[in-house]
Amino acid sequence: MVLTPGIEKCITAYPLPEWKKLAATLTTGSVTRSKLRRLNRAIFATAFSLNIDGQGRIALPIPLRQYAGIEDEVVIAGANNYLELWNKEQWEAEKAISQ
Repeated sequence: MVLTPGIEKCITAYPLPEWKKLAATLTTGSVTRSKLRRLNRAIFATAFSLNIDGQGRIALPIPLRQYAGIEDEVVIAGANNYLELWNKEQWEAEKAISQ
């Protein structure tokens, strides 16, 4: 599993096959080379590759927890081919905006 900072102050969690698809997409794109380099840097430099333990758990890296404001409770939201991990209060605020 690969974790990265999400766009909306959450953590995105990609299964390895999905991460590989994303990585392949980001190496070829329709944006300019300088924009593509910046995007790659922003995504890949902040990514963490994690193993899932025997009980199906992962340890969230401190920099990602700090970025997302996750201290105690975590909300896990399915988002198509990846997951989003949210601070509970931020998730409630995001849900309110979306409704």
